[in-house]
Order: sequence, then structure tokens, then C-alpha cells
Amino acid sequence: MLTYSDEFVVELDLPGIDPDKLDIDVERNVLTIKAERLSRIPDAVDAVASERPWGVFSRQLVLGDSLDTEKVDADYTAGVLCLRIPIAEKAKPRKISVTSREAIREQEPQKSINA
Repeated sequence: MLTYSDEFVVELDLPGIDPDKLDIDVERNVLTIKAERLSRIPDAVDAVASERPWGVFSRQLVLGDSLDTEKVDADYTAGVLCLRIPIAEKAKPRKISVTSREAIREQEPQKSINA
């Protein structure tokens, strides 16, 4: 997981997953990733060793309130799922301008009193 100035990035290694078998959803601030890797070993074959597990996998990430979960971008290329979640505008640092009531009074025209 990486945090840049304007987005939060999550990368997951998911080799051998068909993109149609990926399911990603967000409910409140919980991101859920489910994937299914099908076995490529025929049923009639007894495997001696298998380096790659198969079946259904899931991972949940609790996201902070500062992320805009309405705009999650997901890319699955070369077995790597990359999720980019922008930081919400309200959570980004911003400058606050300072004014002075004295400066405002100085800009107002002065009223003179004639006796």
C-alpha cells in the first residue's frame, strides 16, 4: 500500500486469476476483494506438488475516511491488481486566508464631523 499526495494505491499479486473471477466492492469504508483461481490440474491426475493454491480467496481492507471510495480505479495487468483510490478533496491540505478587521476598517471611508 502506497500513499501519494493525491491517491492511495494498493497492489495485490494475483497470478493465474481470470479477470472475470475478480470481484471488488466497497461498503462504507471496507474494501473487499474476492478472487477465484481455478485448478488447471485435471481431476484424473494426482499432483505430487503444487506451488500455486487454487480456490476462492478474499481480502478486506479498512479504508480511512479521507479516501473517496466513489472513485476507485481498478486495473489487472500481468497478474497484478492495482487499485487507485483518490484522497477526498475535503481531506487534502489547503491554505486558509487570514483577514484583519483592522484592515477592513482602514479601507472604509472616514466620516468627518463638521461643527
